Amino acid sequence: MANIKSAKKRIDVIDRQTMENKSYKTKIATFVKKYKSAVDNGEQENASKLLSETFSLIDSAVSKGIMQKATANRKKSRLSSYKAA
Repeated sequence: MANIKSAKKRIDVIDRQTMENKSYKTKIATFVKKYKSAVDNGEQENASKLLSETFSLIDSAVSKGIMQKATANRKKSRLSSYKAA
């Protein structure tokens, strides 16, 4: 455990950032699930709209430093090639 005041503050900041990053990643996962569900149900209009929204979220995660660029590109590639099973 930290003894210095500034180190204690940094721990609080890191905890807050970690929670924000987790919530953002959860939001992305939710959109991915919605997209896959729309594709599976044959809702093409809704699926294309969800795909663009998901891509936008993933790109903003990269710009915020939440996700690495290669990870984002892999996720987008897998989503764009997703077909109903």
